[in-house]
Amino acid sequence: MKPCLMMPILFAAAACGGPLDPGAGDDPGGGTRTLVVTGSVQARNRLVNARTNAEFDTDVSVRVTLNGQNVSTGTVTISTASGTVPLVADRDNGRWSARLPGYEEVYLLDIQAGPDEVTGVRVDGPDPFTFTAPTAGATVDATMPISVTWSCDDTAESAAIRADELDALAIADTGKFSLPPRSLRTDRDKPRANTLRITRTNHLAPAGAAGGSDFAVSITNEIDVLAAADPTK
Repeated sequence: MKPCLMMPILFAAAACGGPLDPGAGDDPGGGTRTLVVTGSVQARNRLVNARTNAEFDTDVSVRVTLNGQNVSTGTVTISTASGTVPLVADRDNGRWSARLPGYEEVYLLDIQAGPDEVTGVRVDGPDPFTFTAPTAGATVDATMPISVTWSCDDTAESAAIRADELDALAIADTGKFSLPPRSLRTDRDKPRANTLRITRTNHLAPAGAAGGSDFAVSITNEIDVLAAADPTK
């Protein structure tokens, strides 16, 4: 993948070479092409501007249907370099879920529901990243464009930025973005706390699932900043 931003990275390099190591690449897997599968692995920072894989928590959610009916029997597992975790089914909505510690980057999905299956679906997710500007806790002028930069090794397939006055906005994962004026909430007479969030995502369509299926891995990091008082408000 192309570089996201050429600057020093604070993450320790993971060992390469194994099928579940970062850099292993994607694999659409196989299966009976009978199950519709919509899966997401969503890592979110536990600490402000998380700097290590261990400073994230990861939620896994997979919805499985067969002929328009929810599938809540069988097995759904997620495998990483740390091992294999069985997901727990919610019979009301056909979703299988689990919460995992840290962020492993590469996730392998296997589903078995009687004679129907989807196996070996691997997504090599975006590498972890940190904000490099503005700094956490900085006071910024929300009436002007705000330069936002982040540090990462590789370019994700898609990215989005959010702010307190800005819904998720799709952006290029170039490592820099100019946040439009008035994207932060302000008070007339005092600074106001705001949160900036960036989510980076990789995904693929499982080859062994039915049409409309998707499996995505995303990672979100965030910082808090202060929007300077805006007397014109």
